[in-house]
Amino acid sequence: MTSFHYEIKEDGITIEQLLREDWKAGRKTVHLMRMAKSVTDEKGTPIDWNISLSAGTKIQFAVPEAHSNYLPNEQPLKILFEDEHILAAWKPADMATHPTKETEDDTFMNIVFAYIENQGGQYAEHIHRLDKGTAGVLLIAKHPIAKTMFDRMIEQNEITRVYKAEVDGNLRRPRGTINRPIGKDRHHPTRRRVSPTGQHAITHFKVIERKEDSTIIEARLETGRTHQIRVHFAHLGHPVTGDTTYEGSETEDGKFLLTATALTFVHPFTQQKISIE
Repeated sequence: MTSFHYEIKEDGITIEQLLREDWKAGRKTVHLMRMAKSVTDEKGTPIDWNISLSAGTKIQFAVPEAHSNYLPNEQPLKILFEDEHILAAWKPADMATHPTKETEDDTFMNIVFAYIENQGGQYAEHIHRLDKGTAGVLLIAKHPIAKTMFDRMIEQNEITRVYKAEVDGNLRRPRGTINRPIGKDRHHPTRRRVSPTGQHAITHFKVIERKEDSTIIEARLETGRTHQIRVHFAHLGHPVTGDTTYEGSETEDGKFLLTATALTFVHPFTQQKISIE
């Protein structure tokens, strides 16, 4: 059973309102918590879900049957931020975010899950993902309610995601916005392409440095489509350096030069502004 603490922020709210209206926790999760009487006060006494609570009331939430199924793989993990609800860690390049088969144990989430298990936890799920070749900050939920809330924040563009990339050639515009829909490339199993029938996709960028044959840019995602930065800059004729999938020039080590450098958001449980770099 996964658990976390919370302090009521305003007078008059009930557990029912908090879970269903404010947090919009999943129906199954809410049902399991109600049946298990798993919302308690500091002494472990179950709280009536329909009683109005005072601001400052401290509560413990336990989420029954909350566990992930990754095979643990113990390796060093660079933690950038952690609390009861989420952790942010650094994903190396050339490592998949998550397994595609239950038998895989060499992805980033396998390493994260080993860390969570060593802390006594049972649940870890990524809130967004990074391409295998992209290094950078990745956000992980430590319980299902956090997963639901942060997923919704991603969908509603309430988490600012910043990337740094080196792209081929001299990008003339010092800053700009790429607003081009992205869809699957029917001629290639893993590539994406700008397509009028694709999903809405927006990337904001600014130039940080100009080199002889390339340009360093900072990009901010307004949407989070698969390969979005890679596709958008390839469409402009400036593919990410090293990204040979999208006709980028080759690098000596075979890696492409794209890093997720920062995440900024208002924490839905504490209401604090969090910046992770």
